Amino acid sequence: MNQTVRPLPQPIRIGHSACPHDCPSTCALEVEVLDERTIGRVRGAPDNSYTAGVICAKVARYAERIHHPDRLLQPMRRTGPKGSGSYAPIAWDDALDLVAEKFLEAERRFGAQSVWPYYYAGTMGLVQRDGIHRLRHAKKYSGFHSTICVNAAYTGFAAGTGRIAGVDPREMSKSDVIVIWGTNPVSTQVNVMTHAARARKERGTKIVAVDVYMNGTMEQADLAVMVKPGTDGALACAVMHCLFRDGKADWDYLDRYTDAPRELEAHLKTRDPQWASAITGCPVETIEAFAKLVGENKRSYFRLGYGFSRSRNGPVNMHAAACIPAVTGAWLHEGGGAFHNNADIYHWNKSLIEGQDVRDPSVRMIDQSRIGAALTGDREALKDGPPVAAMLIQNTNPVSVCPDQEVVKRGFAREDLFVCVHEQFMTETARMADVVLPATMFMEHDDVYQSGGHQHIILGPKLIEPPGECRPNHAVICGLAKRLGAEHPGFNMTAREIIDATLQKSGWGTLERLERDKWIDCQPDFETAHYLKGFAYPDGKFRFKPDWPRVPFRSAYPAGPAEKMPKLPDHWTIIEEADAEHPFRLATSPSRGFLNSTFNETKSSQAQNRGRPDVMIHPDDARAAGIADGAEVVIGNKRGQVRLHAKVYEGVRRGVLIAESIWPNDAYPDGRGINTVTGADAIAPYGGAAFHDNRVWIKPFG
Repeated sequence: MNQTVRPLPQPIRIGHSACPHDCPSTCALEVEVLDERTIGRVRGAPDNSYTAGVICAKVARYAERIHHPDRLLQPMRRTGPKGSGSYAPIAWDDALDLVAEKFLEAERRFGAQSVWPYYYAGTMGLVQRDGIHRLRHAKKYSGFHSTICVNAAYTGFAAGTGRIAGVDPREMSKSDVIVIWGTNPVSTQVNVMTHAARARKERGTKIVAVDVYMNGTMEQADLAVMVKPGTDGALACAVMHCLFRDGKADWDYLDRYTDAPRELEAHLKTRDPQWASAITGCPVETIEAFAKLVGENKRSYFRLGYGFSRSRNGPVNMHAAACIPAVTGAWLHEGGGAFHNNADIYHWNKSLIEGQDVRDPSVRMIDQSRIGAALTGDREALKDGPPVAAMLIQNTNPVSVCPDQEVVKRGFAREDLFVCVHEQFMTETARMADVVLPATMFMEHDDVYQSGGHQHIILGPKLIEPPGECRPNHAVICGLAKRLGAEHPGFNMTAREIIDATLQKSGWGTLERLERDKWIDCQPDFETAHYLKGFAYPDGKFRFKPDWPRVPFRSAYPAGPAEKMPKLPDHWTIIEEADAEHPFRLATSPSRGFLNSTFNETKSSQAQNRGRPDVMIHPDDARAAGIADGAEVVIGNKRGQVRLHAKVYEGVRRGVLIAESIWPNDAYPDGRGINTVTGADAIAPYGGAAFHDNRVWIKPFG
């Protein structure tokens, strides 16, 4: 029988926004607004020169998330034991009164630094993400040493260039070789792969991918270079050895723009492909082919990713990789050079957003990644200060995403710790809270965004009304400030007023202009982006020999064994090497369907990730351990054990395991997520979390 086809709702308008999630692409969006509370399809903005109409499947399906039936809709107060999920509704004013009361009580007992506002990148909007600092600084609460993501990679890149900025990523269209290293853009930065694939189609550009397993990007590369986790520095050294050996080093460039080229050449004499192959597991022939490609093609573009941040030797590895285009002189050419992030091009004045004008530098900084140690009373983590007695948590889910999970959970289980979580869903962290507040999503509030992966400031205006009683982060911060007696002009301004004033203070015009234009292209000129006027050190030289404890970085708080870092590019053996008890190395690589712990509540993302957490293991290793494909296994180390299922896969090296994450803890049979086995010891020189750097054992369950 013929059936009537129900027409899809027609949008009343197309709204413009920016993806707020923790991805450098920061895609410019077009959103179908169906009515004042409902969205339809989400598309990439075709007129944005970087997004170019392409976005990831996760965000294209955003209606599934924003209209999810499990969203938190009202404030709640805990009525049962911590972690029980037993809550009762509470009015907003009563909830904020209670939070303020507990914060003031902590101040009276232990001092202001016993309160630790904790946040991260659940939204990358400058107002809604970073406004928590305004409350922190106005009240002299404990500082937040942000370490969980960028520190190691940023430091490694800046070690060479002196600045977190590089070649316009749109220049990939002019490249002859594109090296995608330490990132899997097919899953995590779709626009990188879009621009690279277009260059290959239009000009025959060769794509090289360097990673620790055969992921989607490696499968699409012309040359896939697979290395063991934490061995990128050895690969980079061998490539540079070949460049010097074969006469492909640009000595005119090296003498003019770099600090110690002849010392580097001598140092690399023994770092040949045979040496690197023994460390990386990569065949000599592949290393030689890689070196030949970049040596014969000056227009080689090095797109360096965040995988470098996940190893204990990550800064050294990133620096070594970034040294290659300095050896070849690729920076001289359009489509050549290197890029990691554009954080340093925006010259923001964020005093209204963050309250930097009332910051007290004597207040202690607590390491974000060492939250478990801090909450369980570790004196070093607490900087010999008072205990953490109260917390406000926004934009992050530490009971799932932080390393050393068993310690993190013990910390949150403390009965004397008061926690308020402002969230969109009942996450693992929210279930440990005393007060849970419902939060808006990005289309339900006003904000402004800067891109890391390209060069745009993008406006994200409120497009629809939020469901239930959800409120933005800014409203919660201002509501608490009033009750706590915190004073700052930003507490008395709307988000739109702060955006307008911040744009003007920073030299980017007005909100009216940004609303009209939708985004601002902040790309520096060619000579600046390619460092042709000199690199960002006083002498203008690229550093092959960085002074690691003094590498310029936005939060230069010393951490980790910086005194042991190698003076020149090398393989630094500080990683967790496999041993007799732990014969495997585990990397917890990003999955395609999730973004950290975001999207793991949507059914389509769960299905894309095969419906359950698993761990990839080479067929020969599986046979030796008596593990069948799909069988339940246990992986473990001194930090704990995790049960999940095996995926027998030829696309990993022997002795390496890959667990694409982050599934919620309750997706695992024993309730212990993958970060049970990751470590929280700090990465030198400025901290970080080594999520891909773990030695473990594996065995069949039962």
